[in-house]
Amino acid sequence: MNRKVILTLVIVAGEVLVANAQKISTLKLSGTLASNQHQKVYLQKYIDRYYEVIDSAEVENGKFSFSNQVALPEIYGLSVSLKDTPLLVFLDEGNIHVDLNPARGYQESKITGSATHDLYLEFHDNRDRNLTTFIQQHPNSIVSLYVLYREYVSRLSSAEIKQNISLLDAHLQQLSYADILRQVIETRKVTDIGQQAPDFSITDVDGKTVKLSDYIGQGYLLLDFWASWCGPCRKENPNVVEAYNKYHDQGFDVLAVSLDKTKAAWLRGIEEDGLKYHHVSELKYWNSDVARLYGIRSIPSNLLINREGKIIAKNLRGNELQEFLSQIP
Repeated sequence: MNRKVILTLVIVAGEVLVANAQKISTLKLSGTLASNQHQKVYLQKYIDRYYEVIDSAEVENGKFSFSNQVALPEIYGLSVSLKDTPLLVFLDEGNIHVDLNPARGYQESKITGSATHDLYLEFHDNRDRNLTTFIQQHPNSIVSLYVLYREYVSRLSSAEIKQNISLLDAHLQQLSYADILRQVIETRKVTDIGQQAPDFSITDVDGKTVKLSDYIGQGYLLLDFWASWCGPCRKENPNVVEAYNKYHDQGFDVLAVSLDKTKAAWLRGIEEDGLKYHHVSELKYWNSDVARLYGIRSIPSNLLINREGKIIAKNLRGNELQEFLSQIP
């Protein structure tokens, strides 16, 4: 473990955490790796849908360990390659053990010793779980804040987000995740149903700069946010294609905004899924200015815009899109 890395981490984290009212503690993390093809395990900090490497550990005889000075409890990731999406782990104080298995996107990995991670798994084990009730029961857990910020923000109204934030303990309301939620509330003042869709300029597949307003006025337009790397997006694409094929002659159109990183992957996804409508992208992943403009926190996400350029529906999935279109006079 690099002492310079740890020292820098402590200084930077200390400055941030004074404002966020978190605690720097010694991480006690040990683990085993179910693979002999990898020699390192990377410890990464979760930062708003990104992971930032803070240290790495050598794997010896199938074992690894970390003892960094870090913010606890907090959200981290573990991986054996910087090309992987890491295993999401909620780490807290105490002895934590991870059986890390890279197969199937780390789905077979097991975390023990972290009460915070156990609570996260418990939340997902109950499919009928009510978020507000969960937050009321666990107002001081970062799990409550995370599921609100990451998993429910697209499903809730601005008023519901604000209400759930207020149920959290004061120290959680000071964390960056809560700040992001408040930014979403501000963004939604101009992107909620009934609002005029904000115009933007962006590049299409031919490298031509186009505007959202170029596609508005002829009929109903679906502004569809997706990416070729997004599994749920690829599963939803056939539903969008079916709606497009059925209602295009009646004036329905689609402008698909990709959050891809490379043009090759973007074009390949378009071809593989048979997406015959309009496509644009900044190729900036989650740094997309358009996604930020519309407060997009997860994909797939979409907005239905009428001839006057007003947003009339959001996040129509599966058969919902066709059902909505069938009711429009």
